[in-house]
Amino acid sequence: MTQTLISNGVTPTPYDGFDRMPLGGHWRAGRSGRVSEDRDPYRDEILVRIPLADEQDLNEAYRVAADAQPKWAAMLPGERAAILRRAAAIMEARREEIVTWLIKESGSTRLKANVEWGSAHAIMYEAASAPYRVQGRILPSDIPGKENRVYRQPVGVVGVISPWNFPLHLSNRSVAPALAVGNAVVIKPASDTPVTGGLLLAKIFEEAGLPPGVLSVVIGPGSVIGDAFVLHGVPRVMSFTGSTPVGRRIAELAAKSPLLKKVALELGGNSPFIILDDADLDLAVNAAVFGKFIHQGQICMITNRIIVDATIYDQFVERFTTRVRSLKVGDPNSADTAIGPIINKSQMEGLLKHIENARSNGARQTAGGDPKGLLLPPHVFADVTPDMQIAQEEMFGPVVSIIKVTGEAEAIHVANDTEYGLSSAVFTRNVERGVRVALQVKSGMTHVNDQPVNDLPNCPFGGEKNSGLGRFGGDWIIEEFTTDHWVSVQQTPRQYPF
Repeated sequence: MTQTLISNGVTPTPYDGFDRMPLGGHWRAGRSGRVSEDRDPYRDEILVRIPLADEQDLNEAYRVAADAQPKWAAMLPGERAAILRRAAAIMEARREEIVTWLIKESGSTRLKANVEWGSAHAIMYEAASAPYRVQGRILPSDIPGKENRVYRQPVGVVGVISPWNFPLHLSNRSVAPALAVGNAVVIKPASDTPVTGGLLLAKIFEEAGLPPGVLSVVIGPGSVIGDAFVLHGVPRVMSFTGSTPVGRRIAELAAKSPLLKKVALELGGNSPFIILDDADLDLAVNAAVFGKFIHQGQICMITNRIIVDATIYDQFVERFTTRVRSLKVGDPNSADTAIGPIINKSQMEGLLKHIENARSNGARQTAGGDPKGLLLPPHVFADVTPDMQIAQEEMFGPVVSIIKVTGEAEAIHVANDTEYGLSSAVFTRNVERGVRVALQVKSGMTHVNDQPVNDLPNCPFGGEKNSGLGRFGGDWIIEEFTTDHWVSVQQTPRQYPF
């Protein structure tokens, strides 16, 4: 049906019913008696009112997922792959609908919403190949007549907790591969983005033919179901994207649950953007502006610290500041808007405190402005020292620090002077020099002559230090969502010593 719609150029009927959630194979309201208002952060309009789930709803979602998973895993790889390909086709047919929801619900600019759609869509196609990439092994044996088989099997049920900043993509990068290799999934999306973080995906997979109960979405207050979501005995893997403090809490709960479970954690970042003395300044400025201010800086791998060699520092600050001052702040639905709204008042208040702290600590402000509602103009602080709060903490907003260093060694030292190690960037005209520096940065990802915001479906995405555990993408995520089962077969009678 969807392929016909695409070929005929017919716009599908928009999804509705987002005041309910798919729980255990049925779309219904949560039983908690509490209602959440999902709001547009730019217009402050209510998009949908959602009756929230309670622990009973959560139990039902996990129970049905556990019951549905074996049959789903037993389907032929081609059958699972076909559903994922159909889901990708549905995303194409509904692109504008999805983009519009991202703009309305998460405050994405139109540019960022299209980037996110592209990332989530690419993940869907990448995952469609995963059923064929799950590999077992035959291992040698020193026991005569023994054959050692290692079977790669789905873990069973995967719990996914996703954030509000890239809700569609950061949910789907776990959901699609987990489903592809034969798991059932239960999603708990962020309270700010329940539609784009879970309900939209559920609608897409349902339309694609995913069997009922294999995917559930549980929307409820963290105080009611947060700990229970992780502690529950059914899920064998917990996939979380979000802040480091919450990630630590999830890891602790996963260790305390009735059955120990594996965690895949993509956490906070404090990405360094190193500009060496031989860098192309025009390229570096353009990359730094995009790599800091896309989605208002509300991305885990966004540039947080720009580290510039002293020989070109003043030139960079001047050019960068000039470019930043030209960025349009306003309606995220406008094609030329670069900076849209901060997600909520709490985030805004935190950013304003960071700005005031930077000023009081002596950082030189070269760009800024007063907020209007949840719109915050981009703020640039030069002459930042590595020990300042603005350099040590994740800003998660349109606020950036510029640090002057002398030479390559100091640049690397400052880049590594953080508890985080998610993404990073190095700019130089000498590619091999860039690679040499990149390998000395304690980070899960480093991009030479590009900014830190990169996420490709076939590459390993993840961090070091307090930026997380495990890797998403490609074969790495298959490993996260499957487990090895050693089965030995004694082909001839074995001789025992007694």
